[in-house]
Formats: sequence, structure tokens, C-alpha cells
Amino acid sequence: MKSSQLRFAVVGALVLAAALLPLLAASYYVQFASKAMLMAVFALSLSIVVGYGGLVSMCHAAFFGLAGYMLGFLSPEDAGATLWWSLPAAMAVVAVAAAVIGALSLRTRGIYFIMVTLAFGEMLFYLFHDTKIGGGSDGLYIYYPPELVLGGASLLDLANARTFYYVAFGLLLAAALLVRTLVSSPFGRALQASRDNEQRARSLGFPVFRIRLVAFVVSAMLASVAGYFSAAQFGFVAPQMLGWHASATVLVMVVLGGMTSILGPIAGAFALLGLEEVLKASIENWRLAKGLVVIAIVLLLPGGLQHLLAMVMPERAVRRSATAVGNDVPVSADAVKGVASHG
Repeated sequence: MKSSQLRFAVVGALVLAAALLPLLAASYYVQFASKAMLMAVFALSLSIVVGYGGLVSMCHAAFFGLAGYMLGFLSPEDAGATLWWSLPAAMAVVAVAAAVIGALSLRTRGIYFIMVTLAFGEMLFYLFHDTKIGGGSDGLYIYYPPELVLGGASLLDLANARTFYYVAFGLLLAAALLVRTLVSSPFGRALQASRDNEQRARSLGFPVFRIRLVAFVVSAMLASVAGYFSAAQFGFVAPQMLGWHASATVLVMVVLGGMTSILGPIAGAFALLGLEEVLKASIENWRLAKGLVVIAIVLLLPGGLQHLLAMVMPERAVRRSATAVGNDVPVSADAVKGVASHG
């Protein structure tokens, strides 16, 4: 079987299995899969700036949690918020916050960029944690999920686990398509050129600052979608959703799966959450075991879980496979070292 046929067969089988999961699995696993898919959307959003932009942001959880709080603020006490306008409103607020944070943070480089984004993320964390906004440290409850109403009839019942699963599944597919289209476009190639050699990109006339700012804002808006629906799934949002621990966790997902592909962050999100579930049910000190497993994977697979393709396909086929999922510009070893140096 040709590598392209194998690739399509594997992807098709995964999509089919995901579509059939709610019909075969128990409610708990359906809800877990929904959570994992939303976290995969979150990881995809971060991969735009980390993998393709070479910028390690430590404030993306702030955008994730801010969207959840916006859902809580916009939800009436006796009904769910209207999805038609509450989701765009949450994305708009996050876009404004990301534009301000990005415009200031992107004037720095390397470790200083990490420190500045971390500082902004912690500022938003303490804004919700140490004040009465959104219930303070106790968080905010969302008693009714958002509603999609047309002509007086409800089109979606997000309180139903199966319905919510398919919504999350659709969001993941849409996010993967969006990121693939973005990084394959001239804008995406300019973003990757800025990552690989900023000085050369400037000499060619690329507005590097504006390119990175747009990527930062788009990434934040995609993270806000994941945060909005995560709050809708659990009916609760807390300051911990905005903290640096959450940003670090999603960064681990991106690195674990692979920074320079579409499938990498998705695989990293499912792998990390699945590993947690297995270890929680097996051993008491599961956090220590999780850390050791993650370290082992990073050492054995420096390119992330996407590197497993090299074990079943020749190098040329792997390169074509990576291109098919959005990595149109091969990443050099120097570029990877540059991204690592930012961390």
C-alpha cells in the first residue's frame, strides 16, 4: 500500500471511530473524549505561535479561561446564554485582550517574551482570584449550557452528552482545517519564515511584528472557543483555568505530540489526558509517574509523537505526510533549536 493510501486509511479509520464512539461507549468515556477534543483545540491554538511562530506563550490559558468567564457573565440565572451572540462576544473580548498583550509582549524576544506573557497571564489570574469578579477564588457556576435557538426552536441540547460530543468533534475538525489552511497560506509561510530567520524575513520586506501579532490574536481566539465550550461542558469556571499551570500543561501537549504538524497537538492532548486517566486509576503517586513517562517520551522521540511516523514510513513519505497535515515548510534543525531556546 502506498504511503498516501496508508495515511488516508489511518485518518479515515480514526474519524470513523470517533464518529461511532458515542454510540458504543458509556457516558463517562463520551464526556472524557469531549474534554480531550476541546483540549486538542486548545493545543492546536497554541501550536500556531509555538510551532509555526517560534514564540513560547505562557499566557494562553488566560484566553482560555477568560472566554469561560465571559460565558458565565453572559448567562442569565434562569436560562442558558444565546450561542449566536455569546460566543462571538467572548471571542471579541479575548481578541482585544490578546491584541493588547501581544502588542506589548512581541516587542521582546526569547526568555523575555516568556516572562512577559507569564506576567500578563498571572495578572489576569489574580484579577479573578483576588477580587469579587466572577466569584473570586470560588469561581463561577454556569447552571444552564448555552442555547442555539432559531425561530423559537432549540437546535442543540448541549446538556446531552452525546450532542455535546458531536459539537466538540465538529469544533476539532474545524480547528484542524483552520490551522492547516492558515499555515499553508502565504501568511503562514511568512510566519514560518519569520521563525526560521527573522533578519532575512525583514530584509525581504515581511512586516514581522504585524504577522506575529495577527498570529497571536488568531491563536487566542481559537483558544477562546475551547475555553467557552469547556466552561459549557462542566458548568463551572475558576481562576485556575487562567493560571500558568494550565498554560504549561497545554504547552506540554504541543511538545509531546509535535510542534510542527496538525496531528501532533491533537495526539499530544489525547496522550497526556489518557495517560492521566490510566495512572490515576492505577497508582497513588500518579503525578510522579506521569512526569517520568513524559520525560521518557521526549527523550526517545525528540520530534514528539508525530516522529512515530518515521518508524513505519520512509523519510520522504514522512515529509509528504507532514505536508499533508499542514507543515508545508520543512523545519530545519536550527529552527527547532531556536524554538527550544525560547523555552
